Amino acid sequence: MPGPLEGIKVIDVSAVVSGPLAAMILGDQGADVLKIEPPGIGEVVRLPNFERGGLTSLFINCNRNKRGVALDLSKPEGQAVMHELIKDTDVFIQNWRPGAAERIGMGPDTLRGINPDLIYCSISGFGPTGPYAGQRVYDPIIQGLTGHAGIQMSPDFPIPDLVRNIVADKSTSYTAAQAITAALFARDRGAGGQLIEVPMIDASLAFFWPDGMIKHTLQNSAELRGNSLYETYRLWHTQDGQIIYFVASQVEHEGLFRALDHPEWIEDTRFATTESRMNPDNAEVLGALLDEAIRGFNTETLLQRMSDNEVPSGRVLTLEEVFDDPQIQHNGSILEFDHPSAGKYQQAKPAAKFHGTPQDPRRRMPPLLGEHTEEVLTELGLSAAAIEELREKGVL
Repeated sequence: MPGPLEGIKVIDVSAVVSGPLAAMILGDQGADVLKIEPPGIGEVVRLPNFERGGLTSLFINCNRNKRGVALDLSKPEGQAVMHELIKDTDVFIQNWRPGAAERIGMGPDTLRGINPDLIYCSISGFGPTGPYAGQRVYDPIIQGLTGHAGIQMSPDFPIPDLVRNIVADKSTSYTAAQAITAALFARDRGAGGQLIEVPMIDASLAFFWPDGMIKHTLQNSAELRGNSLYETYRLWHTQDGQIIYFVASQVEHEGLFRALDHPEWIEDTRFATTESRMNPDNAEVLGALLDEAIRGFNTETLLQRMSDNEVPSGRVLTLEEVFDDPQIQHNGSILEFDHPSAGKYQQAKPAAKFHGTPQDPRRRMPPLLGEHTEEVLTELGLSAAAIEELREKGVL
């Protein structure tokens, strides 16, 4: 069995990351995913940017385990083909702006009218209605609106900044994939097909909220004492690099003081308890002492001392060093592939390991534009002559 979603058919007409990554997660888990793109250049992330042999890095990383179909949905003939495909499809994923699907006959009412059991997932920036609904949007704008950028500040340089990866898009992808599998489960229990709407702004805010809004969860909490996680996160400089450590318990704090060769801090009334360390004046003094002590060690020595004292810690790896990390190597976290035209490339494996229905990330490589068009249309029952006629009309 190639994965827990074997037998599920997905049509992915989305672009860039929020929809394609969600569909790839389903494909990794065994679903048959059809990647529908317009003929010509295909979707936008096929445009040359770290490109080789017809594939770009970003396209590769969001479109594994899919079959590629080039189909012009702006033409009536292309819409007719899609309507035929929908008849035996389980999931349809799009991330067009509100109203775009309806204009080309791909709205939820139309497609679910053809197939009432269809799970229709609509991903958008802000949702189908509201003051921002019609605006174009990308990940960094959502970051700014949901608090991510507002707390992204180093204590040394307290200026808001962006998270330098597309955290809003990716959190939306995982939200959509989970919602789709939940809807499939509900359908199996008699709920039928349904429409799922996933606004990026909502997915990103929900992802941010558990820790990012600690200060703003309890209303009227200005008088309550406490520290938010984003105020405690920081990098520390050693003699020859940087480390990260994080201590949450009294035992871990005491281990940190021992690791830094300052066991006397355990008895210092300013630092001895959680309550005393939360005092702003004491926290400022302790921070300066920690910085000075950490700078007195080289990275390797300090990490070993922290490990010996059970202090959660680690080095700050460059992107190149990630590949050589012993735990990542032990887990087999990075997979290598060899594509016929794009050559060798590497990707992170799916994180979840299914012991009863193992998923296979190597089942299908990312498709070239329209690579499986004829295969899919033949399965649909179109003759070679009919396929050639569509090709001549520019539909394929």
